[in-house]
Amino acid sequence: MGLLSLLFSLGAFSPLIIILIIFILTGLKIVKEYERGVKFTLGKYAGMMQPGLRLIIPIVQSWERVDLRVKAVDVPDQDCITKDNVSVRVNAVLYFKVSDASKAILSVENYFYATSQLSQTTMRDIVGEVTLDELLNKRDQISKRIQQLVDKASDPWGIKVESVDLKHVELPENMKRTMAKEA
Repeated sequence: MGLLSLLFSLGAFSPLIIILIIFILTGLKIVKEYERGVKFTLGKYAGMMQPGLRLIIPIVQSWERVDLRVKAVDVPDQDCITKDNVSVRVNAVLYFKVSDASKAILSVENYFYATSQLSQTTMRDIVGEVTLDELLNKRDQISKRIQQLVDKASDPWGIKVESVDLKHVELPENMKRTMAKEA
C-alpha cells in the first residue's frame, strides 16, 4: 500500500490507468492442465482456451470451464423386468470423460445429468432384453453392451464412455427363497 500511495503522490498514476490495470487483471484466467475453456464473445462461441494463463475481455467475453478427467456416475437402483418377466433391481457405475469440450457445452445443457439419465434408461432397456439367467451369468457382456450404446448415443455431446460396471443385481425375496431351496 505504501508504494501505491507514493506513486499517487508523485502523480505517476492517474485514476484512469488504475482502472485499466484492474480491468485487465480481472480478465486474466488460469486454465489448468486437466481443463479446457470454452470462450464466448457477446454470447457467440469464440473458440477453445488451452491450459495456461489466458485473457478474456471482461463484460464482452465469458467462458465455461470443462473438466476433462474421468468422472464416475453412480447409476442408482433401477427396477427392471427381465425378458422372462422377473422383476429385479439393478445398479451400476458409469465412467466417462469429456472428449470435446466445445460439444459438451454447446450440444447439451448439462452433459453430466444427460449422461446419467441416458445410462439409466439404457440399462433398463438392456436388462429387459435378457433373461434372469443371462443377467446373472453374463454381467460383463451386458455391461459392455450398455457401454457401447451409451457411448454411441453420447458421441454428439463430446462424451467418451470408458466403461460401465454392473455393481449389484437384487432379486425379489420370493425368488431368493426359491433359489435357496433348490440349492
